[in-house]
Amino acid sequence: MSNDVPGGNLPQTPFLYLAPLRGITDVLFRNVFFDHFKGIDCAIAPFINPQKNPSNKKKLLADLFPEDNTRIEVIPQLLNNNAGEFIDLALRLEDLGYTRLNWNLGCPAPMVANKGRGSGLLPYPEQILELLDEVLPRLGATLSIKMRLGFKEKDESITLLPRLNDYPLEEIIIHPRLGKQMYKGKTDPDGFADCLALTRHPVAYNGDINSLDDYLYLANRFPQISKWMIGRGVLMNPLLAEELKGLPPADQERKKERIRAFHDELCDAYRQQLSGPGHLLGKMKQLWLYLYRSFPGREKALKKIKKARTEEQFLDAVEMMFE
Repeated sequence: MSNDVPGGNLPQTPFLYLAPLRGITDVLFRNVFFDHFKGIDCAIAPFINPQKNPSNKKKLLADLFPEDNTRIEVIPQLLNNNAGEFIDLALRLEDLGYTRLNWNLGCPAPMVANKGRGSGLLPYPEQILELLDEVLPRLGATLSIKMRLGFKEKDESITLLPRLNDYPLEEIIIHPRLGKQMYKGKTDPDGFADCLALTRHPVAYNGDINSLDDYLYLANRFPQISKWMIGRGVLMNPLLAEELKGLPPADQERKKERIRAFHDELCDAYRQQLSGPGHLLGKMKQLWLYLYRSFPGREKALKKIKKARTEEQFLDAVEMMFE
């Protein structure tokens, strides 16, 4: 994103959410990350997959056990499109002590959207309002919404947002893409501006904040926004939140040392948790699809990481990356 709006100084200290990235930002990742890097104020956990009769109810909520989530505040995210199931899960989360919940109306994955969940529910505002009518009176916790501009058309958010104004929502987090875009193409700040004009709720911005320049452009364009969500950007550069907060920058050597310490501790933690090297390599390769951006010119090492079939091959490739 080009910085067409001038702004050399941070407009204000931003409140930063860690975005929910399914398969990556689980409780183990979050805890290791927060032990190594500062700047994140709150995390939204990856959504809980709706299950009518889960075989292991305890395992369903394992990512959110309060005793394992003590570093910073974590907000559980629900994906349900059925009011009864939504309420059942919400009440169980309240029993765990959670006072803030988030409803996912943004997930673009076809296996989610095709079931009328996530962004796939945005074309059906009546269903969204009916669920809120039934759910909100039953909740003790506050509810926020994370959404996109729409699934197929921006008109979906234009239609929905004014109708949400009468509902007691804590906040709306808007990712200015369409669901059908997945994560491709550019975000649409103009579409975000259209949304701002239609809602009375507090709004947070989410989407493609991958550098300080990206943030400065958006913060100067939207000075009324004080809360921002970063996800893939912080996987590409784990020090991004510190940079956005204006914390003292690390030189390249120190940055590399800090990323190495984080990486190795995360790898060790997954090694102890996961069954077998195949699962370990799957987890760590998924991270490296983003993390390699902190190491420009090391594409050869990335190829070796991707091709690694044993833990030894993987660790050798990681050594190449950090050399």
